[in-house]
Amino acid sequence: MLRLMPVGDSMTIGSAGEHTWRHRLWQHLCATYGGPFTFVGPRETLYDKAADAPVSYAYADPGFPRRHLAGWGEGWLHMAPLIGEAVRAGRADVLLVSLGLIDLGFYTNAEQTAENVRAFITAARTANPRVSMVLLPVIPNIRAAADEPFAAQVALFNELLGKTAADLDEASSPLLLASVPPSYDIHADTYDGTHPNASGEHKIAAAFAEAMHQGWGVGGPYGTG
Repeated sequence: MLRLMPVGDSMTIGSAGEHTWRHRLWQHLCATYGGPFTFVGPRETLYDKAADAPVSYAYADPGFPRRHLAGWGEGWLHMAPLIGEAVRAGRADVLLVSLGLIDLGFYTNAEQTAENVRAFITAARTANPRVSMVLLPVIPNIRAAADEPFAAQVALFNELLGKTAADLDEASSPLLLASVPPSYDIHADTYDGTHPNASGEHKIAAAFAEAMHQGWGVGGPYGTG
């Protein structure tokens, strides 16, 4: 049983009424992965905007393994202290990580954020020395389109993330750097300039799926059908 843990911020937890990219990836792996798999993690809710809390179970399609480690407004800073226990409890084999926008927007600069990436990887490996990780760079959002210093921090962090993945990659605990979806358009693929709509969900799922397929031979090429 391949045990995958989605780790992320608001783009990963999703909000009430959405499918989430997690669901899109599950559909894809059901169609292309030959063995048993599931999603693991200490949480399974969506964010409820009316309640301003992650208390919703109102998935557009609830019929999939909904467990994850994602939180609205959480970043590498918040997840690094949590990931060790989450990996141990969930017996995670693969971490699918999409973090950084919150850190850069509110908490840490690019260099500090990269240090938290290293702390996250260390903690995950302490819990499972053979854990694999797919790291998705930050997808620039509407703020990055209007705020040049912020956009520069996003670009610098993504460069540092690539270097960190290369530096810390190990045969026994591989790190894959996914690619920001080349066709991702914040006007067409989000509903507010940041959070994915249905097409954005598919493109984020595809980024993780293509990384695993090309890097490890897991699943097949991503299709939205």
